[in-house]
Amino acid sequence: MAKSKGALDGLFVLDLSRILAGPTCTQLLGDMGATVIKVENPKTGGDDTRGWGPNYALDANGNRSDLSAYFMAANRNKRSIAVDIATSEGQGVIRHLAARADVVIENFKPDGLLKYGLDHANLCATHPALVYCSISGFGQTGPNRSQPGYDLMAQGYGGIMSLTGDPDGVPTKVGVGIADVMCGMYATIGILAALRHRDQTGEGQHIDLSLVDAQMAWLINEGTNFLTSGQEPVRRGNAHPNIVPYDAFECSDGHFLLAVGNDAQFTRFCEVLDIGEVAQDARFTTNQGRIENRDPLMVLIRPAMRALPRDQVMSRLRGVKVPCGPIHSVGEALSSDQAKARDAVVQMARPDGADLSLLGNPLKFSATPVRYERPPPHVGQDTDEVLETWGPQADPKA
Repeated sequence: MAKSKGALDGLFVLDLSRILAGPTCTQLLGDMGATVIKVENPKTGGDDTRGWGPNYALDANGNRSDLSAYFMAANRNKRSIAVDIATSEGQGVIRHLAARADVVIENFKPDGLLKYGLDHANLCATHPALVYCSISGFGQTGPNRSQPGYDLMAQGYGGIMSLTGDPDGVPTKVGVGIADVMCGMYATIGILAALRHRDQTGEGQHIDLSLVDAQMAWLINEGTNFLTSGQEPVRRGNAHPNIVPYDAFECSDGHFLLAVGNDAQFTRFCEVLDIGEVAQDARFTTNQGRIENRDPLMVLIRPAMRALPRDQVMSRLRGVKVPCGPIHSVGEALSSDQAKARDAVVQMARPDGADLSLLGNPLKFSATPVRYERPPPHVGQDTDEVLETWGPQADPKA
């Protein structure tokens, strides 16, 4: 049976990024069929995350490899080449590959590639159809443009940490590098939109994207709550600012999640807990009332739930179509029946035959399914192949 084409087959991406935001973007492009050439500095051991342990894939001899779990999370379906862009030879290789590329993506500090002649102005002037995406902490303009960008700093500067954590605790970052990941998602969308424009007009462009800009954009309802009211949102733990009750609740033997989305669901919820009189209380009959009277409502419903076993409560609530669910550990989530049915975990074989377990791509295409063809590479493992196929000495028609 013929292999299905990826949605982005034929797209050539030159990846000068490292760590998480850029690599997240280019892994998505690679999953969808693009050819991605990841450029790594041989003097530093490649992408910074190769050294971010403590978890690593072992080589055939049982020794630690340069494939950290962190690196593998965002670097499949790529070819790695070891090129020192500080040298004239390395710069020549990058310029040559850029001439063949549809997309260049980088996450150096603003003007960081200017001294090498690999900045967007130089490359786009030479190759006007090129889509060039620059990711930085604060963007190419503004008073903080020269400040380094890390996920933690973006979460702090962009406001999300002020909303996350226990109401009486300290501001808390999200448990994964979500500012980086969401920036990578925006980069993917921007690149695909720019390619659509390029295909219609022949004109490439520069995409200027920052971690902080992306993080502020996904403040979503809480950002708009502030803009509408002028009142600073507060940390609510697992509670929701606009829906009540919507939170984690304690039962007699554990915790579960409840998301009452409308007034009819609230009535059925109260009936399950045998507190029907609460649903008839004028303070609580509408969601607006429940928001305004959040604290007295919690005083009434939390004790009722603490008296019952978790599975019993969830079973009853599901029976009357009130949304609720468990709080899984990472292991429970990834080994669940739903995860297995949806290929949330995929296996990829390394060249030495060892299997790698990786998180799957959530996109389910009916005609152009995502592909898992190239496991995360060792640093520079594809240098010879890439240079022979697309390098300065390669056949220009190849």
